[in-house]
Amino acid sequence: MKSSFTSDLKKEKKLSLLMDVYYQNHLNHYNTKRVFDMKNQMAGVDVVFTHKQTKNRFYIDEKAQLDYINDDLPTFAFELAYNKNGTYKEGWLFDINKKTDFYALATAIYEDEPSVFTTCKITLVNRKKLCTFLEHRNVTKSSLEKYSKKTTEKHGKLKLNELHHRTEGYLYFSRNNKVEKPINLILKLDFLVGQGIAKRLV
Repeated sequence: MKSSFTSDLKKEKKLSLLMDVYYQNHLNHYNTKRVFDMKNQMAGVDVVFTHKQTKNRFYIDEKAQLDYINDDLPTFAFELAYNKNGTYKEGWLFDINKKTDFYALATAIYEDEPSVFTTCKITLVNRKKLCTFLEHRNVTKSSLEKYSKKTTEKHGKLKLNELHHRTEGYLYFSRNNKVEKPINLILKLDFLVGQGIAKRLV
C-alpha cells in the first residue's frame, strides 16, 4: 500500500475549480474566497463564504470522495483517526483546533477523462449542528474510542448501538487497504439532510 496523498492533492485542486463555479452560480447571497495559505487549510478552512448584506463570515472545509470517481454513494466518511508513522492521530471531525463552520462534501464526482471533472454534488453540513446531534445520541469521541479499542484488528464495518446502520450510520475501519488506516464515522447524507444538519447546494 502506498499513500494517495499527492495524487489526491492534484485532484482536489482540479475539483476546486468546478466547486468554485457551483458556488458562484448557487450562492447568490454570498461572496466566496478560496484560501491558499497552509496554516488556515490545516485549521480546516478551504473557502470563506461572506454574506453580501450582513458581512458574516463562514469557514468552509471541503471534503471530496476522490476514491469513488464516477460513482454516487449515499454516505460520507467523517474522519475520526488515522495512522501516521505507526501512531494514531486525531481526525478532523472532533478536532477542537479546527475553525470549520461548514463542510462542503463533494460526492457523485464525474469525469469525462482522467482528472477532468464535469459534475459533482455538493452537500453543506453544519459542523456545530452535526456535533451537537451526535453528542445527543452519545456518539462522541470517547464513546467511539471505546468501540475502536475493542476491535483493534478489525477491518470493515462495525455497527453502533447509537445509530441505525442502514439508515443513519456506522463505524468503518480501513486497516487493510489504506496506508493511513483511517477510522471513519460513515453517515447517510439523506439522513443528515432530513435532520436539518445538512443541505444540498447542488
